[in-house]
Amino acid sequence: MPDLATNLLLSAAVFAGAFVSGMAGFAFSAVAGAILLRIFQPLEAVPLMMACSVAVQAANLWALRKNIQWHGSLMLVVGGALGLPIAVYLLRNADTTILRVGFGIVVSLYAAYMLFQPTFTHLTEKASARLIALVGFGGGLIGGLTAMPGAVPTIWCDMRGMPKGDQRGLVQPFIAIMQLFALALLLERHSLSSRIMIDLAISLPALLAGSALGILAFRNINEFGFRKIVLVVLLFSGISLAVA
Repeated sequence: MPDLATNLLLSAAVFAGAFVSGMAGFAFSAVAGAILLRIFQPLEAVPLMMACSVAVQAANLWALRKNIQWHGSLMLVVGGALGLPIAVYLLRNADTTILRVGFGIVVSLYAAYMLFQPTFTHLTEKASARLIALVGFGGGLIGGLTAMPGAVPTIWCDMRGMPKGDQRGLVQPFIAIMQLFALALLLERHSLSSRIMIDLAISLPALLAGSALGILAFRNINEFGFRKIVLVVLLFSGISLAVA
């Protein structure tokens, strides 16, 4: 494939992933990977997606800094930090295909049901620190296996009926820290090649533009619309995992 065509597809993939992540708060790899994994080898595409995703999360944290709930995210992060190394061990020592496909099916079914469910009684009882840590553990474990650390906490927030600002403020730090942790674990074994750094530089304008437009869309959408977008993104992400 000619370099120009490759670079255009690279920019389009990063823009789409950054836009969705800026608007919904997660799913950069699920969206961008649909294109990048078809034009690059996994050893190049995966580190590139991780680096881009960390950059998008940094932009999200800065733009939404007034909503960030660092204290509330602490137990999510603690749980995630325990789950992620287990996922890395499983990736290196076991076939995790069934786990990824099974999780994709569960997420798809949940999102599809919620999209077409006219009424839903949200969980109202106060969550304990142990429960929050357990949600974070699930997010770290699944995130390490699927590159979607935000899926489990996002579903949990949806079940609790959290407003969009509270949801993003709680989940965004967790996603950012989990992705930094995962990138550090990756760099422990492999360095970013010069080719990946070049691709990252090429995609930077698309990444910044997509993030900015996604965050702008998030700020201007109402609660109902935001929830529908989150469920659609979960549905797409789940299907992409199930059929990968």
